[in-house]
Amino acid sequence: MADFPAPQAASAASTAPITAGVLAYALFAIAAVVSIASSGLPLIAPVFGVLGIIGVIVCYVKRDDAAGTWVAPHFTWLIRTFWWSLLWSMLGWMVMLTLGLILIGIPIAFGIWFVSGVWVLYRVVKGYLLFKDSRAIPGV
Repeated sequence: MADFPAPQAASAASTAPITAGVLAYALFAIAAVVSIASSGLPLIAPVFGVLGIIGVIVCYVKRDDAAGTWVAPHFTWLIRTFWWSLLWSMLGWMVMLTLGLILIGIPIAFGIWFVSGVWVLYRVVKGYLLFKDSRAIPGV
């Protein structure tokens, strides 16, 4: 009779924090949609609301737990989405404050904010589609 080794439970460190990834994507998606839907155009970074801040905190906390798994690039992707959207929002505000007095800055600033909002939605949707297929984001 063949002896089979007893099954061993996987260690907690080797499992990917998938639920944290879903939570982070959900928070970022809700923040982006609410920001765009609430005013038509986001006047602050699309994910720089309370939900976006909570989402980036979740990403930072769970990033070490995901190291070496296919989930790790997703946390990096969302963290970069947060900081780049904040940068573009600040650029929009600088244009508004400096060129707003001569009225040319207003449409430029609103254009920057609109493109930033669309870009955030694109990144959240692209990342989530790869996430649901259990695939890492290439190039991250």
